[in-house]
Amino acid sequence: MEMLWLDCHHSELTTQQLYTLLALRNHVFIVEQNCPYQDIDGQDLAAENRHILGFLDGKLLAYARVLTPALDSAPVMIGRVIVSEEARGLKLGYRLMEKALESCEKYWSQRAIYLSAQAHLEGFYGRLGFEPVTEVYMEDEIPHIGMQKA
Repeated sequence: MEMLWLDCHHSELTTQQLYTLLALRNHVFIVEQNCPYQDIDGQDLAAENRHILGFLDGKLLAYARVLTPALDSAPVMIGRVIVSEEARGLKLGYRLMEKALESCEKYWSQRAIYLSAQAHLEGFYGRLGFEPVTEVYMEDEIPHIGMQKA
């Protein structure tokens, strides 16, 4: 399976790519997880934020967003990590996170990397070098845990 991976600054996204990634996020985070929340949060087109997209045969199967550190001392943040329903079980989550981590290294090499993980994925992110830095907390009625990679 030959995936096409893109690491795009928001200004490089086509209208179709932006629509497709927002549709995937809406389907997974709002519809599938039955969690009404404000996904379009003003960060998609801000600062130097990056979008990691994984396509197979023109279909978006994996996506993550990388947020520019807010302060000089702040970590880079990875979020909105998604593998589409039909692609789960293909190990795309690891490949997606490898691409997101490569982007962090390329654009913010001296920064720690933070993510707010759904608590049941702590082991997955742990295998990628992330360690818990918070207790489990509720975010949009879903247990999460803050994790960081130095």
